[in-house]
Amino acid sequence: MEYPIPLQLALSHLKDMKDDEYLYMIHRKNPIPLIEIAKDKKYLYLTQSYNDIWHILICKNRECNLEELLDV
Repeated sequence: MEYPIPLQLALSHLKDMKDDEYLYMIHRKNPIPLIEIAKDKKYLYLTQSYNDIWHILICKNRECNLEELLDV
């Protein structure tokens, strides 16, 4: 998908996300605008790159272990 569609979809999910849910995205780029929004909203987030593919996890629950969830 081309910009801004992935960002729009992610923001829509974040808006409706419950505390026990998380957003997991696989993207060809590091989604810096999305990460900045997650930071501003005090969400927990993790981004990691594997073979030039970005794996992104965002969660409202700041006690969530995202490293454990992102075991790729």
